[in-house]
Amino acid sequence: MPKSSLSEFDWKCQPQAAMRIDQWTEEFVRDNRFVANLQTRMLEETGTRLSDWLDHISLPFSVETESLLSQSGFQLRHEPGDAIWQHPDGLFPDVVLGSFPKRRLTIQVESVVDFLVAHRVTNPIQGRPYSSLRLACVSETESTEFWVAERHGDVGFKPSEAAEINVDAILKHQEAFLLRQRDFASDEEGFAHARALIDAAKEDLGQDRTCDLFFAAERRYWESRNRAARVQKSRQDELGLGWANHDHHTYRSSRKHFPRLISLLEQLGFQCRERFYGGAEAGWGAQVLEQPATGVVIFADVDLTAEEVSGDFAHEPLPPRDQLGTVGLWCKLHGEAVLQAGMHHLECQFDFDAARTQLAERGIQTMAPFTDFDFLKQAFTQGEMWPVADGRIEQAASEGVITAEQAERFRKSGSIGSHLEILQRDDGYKGFNQTGINEIIRKTDPRYAR
Repeated sequence: MPKSSLSEFDWKCQPQAAMRIDQWTEEFVRDNRFVANLQTRMLEETGTRLSDWLDHISLPFSVETESLLSQSGFQLRHEPGDAIWQHPDGLFPDVVLGSFPKRRLTIQVESVVDFLVAHRVTNPIQGRPYSSLRLACVSETESTEFWVAERHGDVGFKPSEAAEINVDAILKHQEAFLLRQRDFASDEEGFAHARALIDAAKEDLGQDRTCDLFFAAERRYWESRNRAARVQKSRQDELGLGWANHDHHTYRSSRKHFPRLISLLEQLGFQCRERFYGGAEAGWGAQVLEQPATGVVIFADVDLTAEEVSGDFAHEPLPPRDQLGTVGLWCKLHGEAVLQAGMHHLECQFDFDAARTQLAERGIQTMAPFTDFDFLKQAFTQGEMWPVADGRIEQAASEGVITAEQAERFRKSGSIGSHLEILQRDDGYKGFNQTGINEIIRKTDPRYAR
């Protein structure tokens, strides 16, 4: 794949489209008491908004609605059946126009069964167990239907009852990813092992289902190493939602293995989006990637110079450096994020103030926001402190990348490891803050974070 230009993904706010989606959602909430109650519970019990979970909105076809969508930047996806309108420049639910007798609002959850159990609903489910798309109508009024969708790499709107489901293979590869060995004599062996597991799963299940299974396992591993993650996940599970509000997964990589990380992600169907540079003081950059079928977005961090960000650093080898930046030292102490360490953080969509307040009530503090725009707000929870293996400390000290004092501190107190990131997006803004982030990254540097 050719590398993207620095200006190719210049995301903008889409206020007209946001206003249209908000209007239809608000009208739906007024006409459906179940959804109105759910919206309140989402905010009060999980710190999230109904808009953070929207999958698609289905409306009766009309020329007027088509015109409104077109004027708001939505584009028609041409395929048989109902008209699917999507917004290429913002984060919005799809809008489906067809011969619907009622307006339908659908949210995405990790498990339809879990949602129905949480809300004591016994309605039938469309789509067989373990199929790539399952749907259920939860609540119906005279003019509305409220549905939940469970997706596993399926971008459609109607489950295929005829498609073959290889349940044994799904369970086998799910287990293989959950139990994946992460620590080897060399990182090269670790990458080779991960690639072999992915190839085997793709052979049985295809690329998109494999990607879905892989990142479900990655979130489980990250949760096991982050208390904030476990607290928030339990809150969302009480409403049967799971992690379906994930915004992006962040992986830290050494310079040596960065092309290997990108290659592994591309093996799972990821495509490179914008490149990111934190600034000269930060000394790091990132490649953003997206997997279209699963909606998983990756923020892949690496130590980087200003000169290197203009090249294809995702695919070309990065030369070794004597000094380690924030990302490189984190990997030196904890391991590669895709191997021993696990993700640096998962960022999910929330009501920014509500989530931070509610987590604080449960003993989870957040760091100072590093983005505070009208359309984008971001903050890390306080970092989880991880123990550091003696061998890693000794190697870092012998190479001169940490001082004797720092080595002793890491032995006694460990080093900052992972976070949950609280994010709020508005106006469909799809990008990331490229300014003002230097200081917060410095605060996650093991040399300075305490």
